[in-house]
Order: sequence, then structure tokens, then C-alpha cells
Amino acid sequence: MAANSLFITATDTDAGKTFVSCLLLQGYTQLGVAAAGVKPIAAGADEHGQNSDALLLQRHSGIALPYAVVNPICYQAAVAPHLAALSEQRPVDETMLNRALANWQQLPLQQLLIEGAGGWLLPIGKQRYLADWVGAQQLPVLLVVGMKLGCLNHAMLTVREIARSGCTLVGWVANCVDPAMALLEQNIADLQQRIPAPCLGVVPYNPAHPQQLAATLVKELLKTSGCNTG
Repeated sequence: MAANSLFITATDTDAGKTFVSCLLLQGYTQLGVAAAGVKPIAAGADEHGQNSDALLLQRHSGIALPYAVVNPICYQAAVAPHLAALSEQRPVDETMLNRALANWQQLPLQQLLIEGAGGWLLPIGKQRYLADWVGAQQLPVLLVVGMKLGCLNHAMLTVREIARSGCTLVGWVANCVDPAMALLEQNIADLQQRIPAPCLGVVPYNPAHPQQLAATLVKELLKTSGCNTG
């Protein structure tokens, strides 16, 4: 049986996709759900040609996966992937992404988390965005909102574009990336009123009880449609 798949996107680079994805993976493990995280495209590699975010997903996954399975497309420079692709003369190959997705969905998993790169409209070619691929695959989407000044605009632009791509937004997470953000609670409440999907939880800056938080996020996610473990 194919694993349930969920695409993790965010309002911007450094909004906390990897941190939230790793929390979810830890929560799945606590609840006895076999889950793994993968990153189709990454830019920014170490001396071994590996990306730090992909390595974190590999480390927190419930099954051991080779790095090349977790992150099939990795560029050396920490820049926009389509620009790195031009520099390295290695275009983003959507056929490779399709093949990788088919392989991931056959892994012995109940839940597959697919972490994007950057924000929703990440360019992968002259006329193509990663969102186009996600839409073509009809993957449900979870949005990580980096809570900082400007997040209301970034969040609502992203929510509208997810809908325009024909994808289902199953939920969102408020990730508090700015510990000094003014009117944090009011901003979260405002987004709860505006985003037509449930807020799965609020991730504090440097959370004191990450294990408890991880389990809570997963329990809330399992309540949403399309994310059961059946």
C-alpha cells in the first residue's frame, strides 16, 4: 500500500520547514507511525555533496534511507536552485522527481513528508515552479508560517497560490522565528480567522518541551482529512 504523502511548504526561506518537519517525524515515531522525510531539491551542500536540511530529515526518519533517496537533486551553491542548476549545467529533471516520488510512495511507510525548498513558488526552470509539480502530483500541502513582521501578507499570498495550484491545504503551523515579534498572539489569531485550514499548533522560539510539542502536532495533523494512517 502506498504511503500517505504530505508536501511541506513555507512562507519563505528560513521559515522553519525543516524544523517543523523534524518535529513531525519525531511525533510520528512517538505515536508508533512509520514515517520518513525527504527533500526532492536542495541547494547548498557540504564537502560530501550533502545538504544539511536533508541530513536532518534522514536522521529523524523512522526508517534508514540512503542520502541519495532522501535528496535526489542537490546543488552545491546555497542559492536559488534554478540558478544553481544553470551554473552547474544540471537542469532540474522533473522526470527524476516523478520517479523519486513513485519510489518513495512504495517504501514501507505509513506517512511520507516531502519538504520543499524556499517558498511555494520556487522556480525550477524558465516557466516552471516546484508548485507546478506538486499540483500535477495532487499532493496535499502543509504550510509553515514563519511568524515575523510581514507574515500576514506572505501567508495569505501563499494560501491563495496553493489554492490556485489546485492543491489542498490540510493545515498550517505558526513557527515563531522572531522571539521579539510584536503582537504575536494577535497575528496568530488573525491568521486563524483568514486561513481556511486548521492551525495545527504554535511552535515557540526554542521550545521547552519539543517531544510533547511533536506529538501534539502529529495528533492534530492526523485529525485532518487526507492525513490518516490507514
